[in-house]
Amino acid sequence: MVKQLWFQVLLATLAGFVLGLCKPALAAQMKPLGDAFIALVRMLIGPVVFCTVVHGVAGMNDMRRVGRVALKAIVWFELITSVALLLALVAVNLLKPGAGMNVDLHTVDVSAVADYTARAHKQGVVEFLQAIVPSTFVGAFTHGEVLPVLFVSVLFAAALAALGERGQPVLRLVDSLREVFFRIVGIVMYTAPLGAFGAMAFTVGRFGAGSIMALGKLILTLYGISALFVAVVFGAVCAWLGVSLWRLLGYIRDEIVIVAATTSTETVLPRIMQKLRALGCEESVVGLVVPTGYSFNLDGTCLYLATVVVFLAQATNTPLDVGQQLVILAVLLLTSKGAAGVAGAAFVVLAGTLGAVGSIPVASIALVLGIHRLLAEALTFVNLVGSCVAALVVAQWEGALDRDALRRLVGR
Repeated sequence: MVKQLWFQVLLATLAGFVLGLCKPALAAQMKPLGDAFIALVRMLIGPVVFCTVVHGVAGMNDMRRVGRVALKAIVWFELITSVALLLALVAVNLLKPGAGMNVDLHTVDVSAVADYTARAHKQGVVEFLQAIVPSTFVGAFTHGEVLPVLFVSVLFAAALAALGERGQPVLRLVDSLREVFFRIVGIVMYTAPLGAFGAMAFTVGRFGAGSIMALGKLILTLYGISALFVAVVFGAVCAWLGVSLWRLLGYIRDEIVIVAATTSTETVLPRIMQKLRALGCEESVVGLVVPTGYSFNLDGTCLYLATVVVFLAQATNTPLDVGQQLVILAVLLLTSKGAAGVAGAAFVVLAGTLGAVGSIPVASIALVLGIHRLLAEALTFVNLVGSCVAALVVAQWEGALDRDALRRLVGR
């Protein structure tokens, strides 16, 4: 067990938590360890996505099928994120975690969230869509965004497929490069315990246990909603697929622990793509569905946004009738698509959502700044499981799923 990555990361996470409680000042200085690990993985995401998508899509040699897979993925993303938003809105209205707080924003220090509120107004839907197209081909790989890489990858794959036999040497080269980058990912994962230690130590040392106690009801509410969503919604989908949800969670336990420690799903993107291929999903489906889902299939982020938005309304005594909450639901369906898998992005989207709704004070996000990283533990976990389930659903829908491999590894 000691040699297994998930156990090493778990021990490192616990060590970081203890250091944060005992030596907060020292623990806060561990932040570079977590940041460096995330940077190492993000450095590899562009090449891994490019090689996987190009090899899978060009290998299909059928661009109509590519379009069909993409359309099915988008349909699934919209369906499942809508379910997540509805579940969260119903649950937070029933549990009322913010009721009775009677927060007066004049007594709250909002200077710490000024940067988030400023960034929130810089990107709307149009800007988000425009950002998918990079200014240069190489530029798609230099900003750490997944969608521009996916865009140029599909274009390159389409052109390569059109070359037919003449494109085969390039396709073989891309396949070799893909294997090289996956080997590099394996090397980088040896540093995961250090990254987990640094990220957890900083979180606890910087924000402390006091903020956790003060907003414990909100934390418990989001964790409960997330557990319910995974168990009921994903459980039902897995049952339809003939998959055991618990075996699936065990299959990706390394990635779950890493994501929990770093609060970033991007840290496990390359490994998840590898594992889904091993489960029997066609490479082309994995290459299209998983990277796209990192911006459009954020089920956990939807749970977080809906829960926290209504919580802030309750805490500041801002009345919200059914009509206003339906407007919030519509806004969240758009704003949630702009949240990447990077730690902290959901907080910026939260500020943007409040700004778009208008009725809830944007400055109220200062109430949850201290516990955002803890709340992110829940949302990133759900996002990760959602990526795996989405790939399995689309692969099954497309007839691109090896049932024998699936049954052997995670079957019921």
